[in-house]
Amino acid sequence: MKLLKTRPDWHYLVLVSAILFVIEIINVLSGRWLNQFSIVPRDITSLPYIITAPWLHISIAHFGSNFVTLVILSFLLLEFGLKRYVLVSLLLIVSTGVFVWTFGRTGHHLGASGIVYGYFGYLVLAGWLSKRIWLALISVGVVFFYGGLIWGVLPTQPYISWESHLFGFVSGLFFAYKLRNHK
Repeated sequence: MKLLKTRPDWHYLVLVSAILFVIEIINVLSGRWLNQFSIVPRDITSLPYIITAPWLHISIAHFGSNFVTLVILSFLLLEFGLKRYVLVSLLLIVSTGVFVWTFGRTGHHLGASGIVYGYFGYLVLAGWLSKRIWLALISVGVVFFYGGLIWGVLPTQPYISWESHLFGFVSGLFFAYKLRNHK
């Protein structure tokens, strides 16, 4: 049994990473001009920004903290297959964004952390539900190494979108359950 797939699915992860980097560079050079395309809850004009908000970050530190975890969890999610990775990613972007837009605090919500928490939730549950040893081991590893993320769903800091974390995590769990028999 090979531990990692031999298909070059990780090439897609390199592409997504490059896009994130290019957007961050443009955002830095423009004085964070792109951040106007973030989610402002219940503001109808920001509804389309559900799609753009996960690609934007408030600072280089914010970008870095999201980027590293996003890449690692994406790599692990690719073990479920490229189609599943794309499907889960799109579902998380939309569901997390809609929930934040509907229920979030007033302010600008942006960053990939909602997707990070969605991947975390998905990976915690999907491996167990798959009944495949390798994927269950991924679930155990994610809980062991990233279990501390769970505290991020609590409103502990005023300028951090804990709503994105919470809704991402819950959406990830939901999609792990709903897609458990989906090929």
